[in-house]
Amino acid sequence: MKSILALDLGTTMGWATKVPAGVIVSGVTNLRGGRFEGGGARFLRFNQWLEGRIARVDICYYEEVRRHLSTDSAHIYGGLLGILQAFCESRQIPYIGVPVATIKKHATGKGNANKQAMIQAARDRGHTPEDDNEADALCLLHWAIEQEAPPPA
Repeated sequence: MKSILALDLGTTMGWATKVPAGVIVSGVTNLRGGRFEGGGARFLRFNQWLEGRIARVDICYYEEVRRHLSTDSAHIYGGLLGILQAFCESRQIPYIGVPVATIKKHATGKGNANKQAMIQAARDRGHTPEDDNEADALCLLHWAIEQEAPPPA
């Protein structure tokens, strides 16, 4: 079995990991900069977070967002995605973007499910997400686990 990392990229980043033994661990990481930090602090914080996680990862899935509500969120997402891709490339770890609607459809049956529906979908799978970011990462992880499973014999 592979070790899988699933990420919901953003300033409040949801993440979920499945280790080869099958155990799932998840959480939320705040990448927000401090009052006296520059704009790049969140990107340094994300890079440090990856350093501590990705050494034990065989493949990384991330929520692929095509439409953002603001220019700032688009810039932040693009920066985090660039760091993730470069990090994975430098360590030869495959990374796969999964469209938001695909994750929502898999988790709830509706490609336009709201945040509460995604939280409920994570709960239905036995998890207790802190917020919608963690729920999204958990739902993405469950989608990824299905994709990684060998076909039935």
